[in-house]
Formats: sequence, C-alpha cells, structure tokens
Amino acid sequence: MNDMTLSQSIDRLSADLLARSEEIEEARRLPADVAESLAQAGLFNMLKPAALGGHEMPPRHVSSLLAQLAEANASAAWCVMIGTTSTLASAYMDDQVAADVYGDPADIHGGVFAPMGKAQDNGDHYIVNGQWQWGSGSANCAWLSGGAMIFKDGELQRTEQGAPIHRMLFFPASEVEFIDTWHVSGLKGTGSGDFKVTNLRVPKERSVSFVLDSPRNRAPLYKFPLFGLLSLGVASVALGNAKGALTDIVDLLKAKRTTGGGRSQSQRATVQTDIAKAKAMLSAAEALMEKAVESAWQEARSDDAISIRARGELRLACAHMAETAAEVCKVAYTLAGGSSVYLNNTLQRRFRDAHVVTQHIVVSPATFELAGRVLLDEPIDTAML
Repeated sequence: MNDMTLSQSIDRLSADLLARSEEIEEARRLPADVAESLAQAGLFNMLKPAALGGHEMPPRHVSSLLAQLAEANASAAWCVMIGTTSTLASAYMDDQVAADVYGDPADIHGGVFAPMGKAQDNGDHYIVNGQWQWGSGSANCAWLSGGAMIFKDGELQRTEQGAPIHRMLFFPASEVEFIDTWHVSGLKGTGSGDFKVTNLRVPKERSVSFVLDSPRNRAPLYKFPLFGLLSLGVASVALGNAKGALTDIVDLLKAKRTTGGGRSQSQRATVQTDIAKAKAMLSAAEALMEKAVESAWQEARSDDAISIRARGELRLACAHMAETAAEVCKVAYTLAGGSSVYLNNTLQRRFRDAHVVTQHIVVSPATFELAGRVLLDEPIDTAML
C-alpha cells in the first residue's frame, strides 16, 4: 500500500470524521468503530517496518498524510500520529519479540515516553509500577508502553556519565488500569487520559532505550532522528488543523454578510489582508518544515551519521510550525466573530486543538532554545535531539 492509496482512504473517511466531530469531542476519545476504520485503512502502520507488514514510509509522506487527516479531525490525526510513531520501537527489538508485539496489522499501539514509572531489575524481567499521563488513544490499543527509571536492589541505575537510566517497557493493554483524567480544553477526542500498572512483570526483551540503544533495523527510516519524527508528527497535525481552519473561515466569510445584509465579509479589505497574511504564514512554515525534513532524510539515506545541524533545524522547523499553526487558527477564530465562541463551531474546536498541540514537549517553547544552541554551536545534550 502506497501513500496515494492511504490518501484515498483518508478522503473516504474524512466526511464521516467531519460529521462526527461533536460526537468525538463529547466522548473524549475516538469511538471504537472510528479507531477500527483507521486501523483497517492501515494508517497506524505508516512507520512500521516492512518486515512486520508495515508501510515503512519516508517521513515527508507520513507528514502529508497526517496533515490531510487533521484537516478533517485533529483528534483522529493525533491518535494516528501516536499510534504510528509508537511502532518505531519495533526497529529496536529482537525480530521475534517485535513480531510478538507488532505482528498483527490490525493492532493499535500507544504509549508515553516520559519515565513516569519505576522498573525493578529482577533477573530476566522487570517489575514495573507507574502511572503515565497523556496516554493518547490508549483505550483502543492492543499494546501500550511506558517509560520507567531502572532500579536494581533499590538503587537507581546510572550511565557512566551519571545520567539516570530509563527504558520503555511494553505490555498488553489488558494488563493496564485506565484512569479518566482527560478533562481538557482541546484535542478532547484523543482520550489522552492516564494509565497505570501495578507490580507488572515485563520480560527484559520487551524493553528498549531510545537514548542508549541503537536500532537493529538499519533501514534509513530508523536512522532518521526518532524525536525528530515525533516532532514532525505533532507539527503535521498542527499543519492540517490550521489548513482546515483556513478552509472553514474562507467558506464562512464568503457566506457571511455585514450588519444590515449588505456585502459579504469577504469583500472587506481588512479581512482580505488578514486571510492573505495567515495563508502566507502557514505556507512559509510548511516550506521550512519540508526543507528540514528533506535535508535530514537525505542524510539518513547516506552512510554517515545525521548531523547535529540537520537534527536541530528539523526540531526548529517543527516547533515553528506548531506555533505558526496556532496563530493561524487564532486569526480564523477572530475573523469568525461571535459565532466562533460556540462549542459546536468548527473554528472554536480548531482554535482549542491548535493551542493544546503547542503544549507537547517536542514542540514547546523550550525547543527554540535547544535549536538556538545548535545554531550557535553551544554545548548540547544530543540524546533527545
């Protein structure tokens, strides 16, 4: 299945997603049948290795498809983004373990990288306790993962440089307790509540460190910066949501009349200027992101390691996109006038979704400092770049 086929699947699903947007918001998660339709279309397998039945798509194709999906519904696109980036861990696993966890193409995966858990080293397995926030789409997942600090004999394990060691541990969703904490302003339909495990036994081979381990799969996709891919996924959802906001506001302004039933709002010079500037802002941010992705991808396909500069510029472009997309959604929301304050207004939802996206750690304001240090050749911890 190629990106054109997946794009056609998204076109087919988009009308239903648009029609059910209020239902998705009210449910505060993707309804099971919606998640299943996305899975059947193969959208959760975009980054999964071909050896496991995945599409192993170049990053720019994944970005385009996520943006296309987010034009219809940002929450659905966010869940797909989390689901497909979660399959990247398979490239770090032993082949048989990867097949056990990721072998079913209909399964949906999720997880949280942040090391909010504790894993006690117990020989050939870990005993894991933890509660993780932002478990996007977890209610529809077959497998989940959580980051955990590694302890042995009660002592936190550290690298030779003194940094705490943490790993991602993978377990069936059936062994997880879900906690309803997702009462939020935006991306309501992602179901990003907490999940918890208590004294869960996890075999060591079902754990990976994205900081200390190297991918066993040597394909260019898994050489591409992992946190860059996650940032790209987040930014692509922001991009598609903003494109949708521009479409929505243009349609509204063409139909909306000034007070007294005169000319349409689209005939006002100030409105025309604001729309043009918003379009230019978003297009420029998209071009910057595409350039950064292509540069990093070219390096990933070479024999050399991906440069710090390429990794930094990718993270910068993604953070810039998230920020720009939120500003574009604000412009659209403002131009809509009083109608945009109603919760059933699509621009109200897009405004809220856009500003929740900007809070994700991989595109948060701190990313600009990270990128600035790269540009200025200042010392930097590159482990999560």
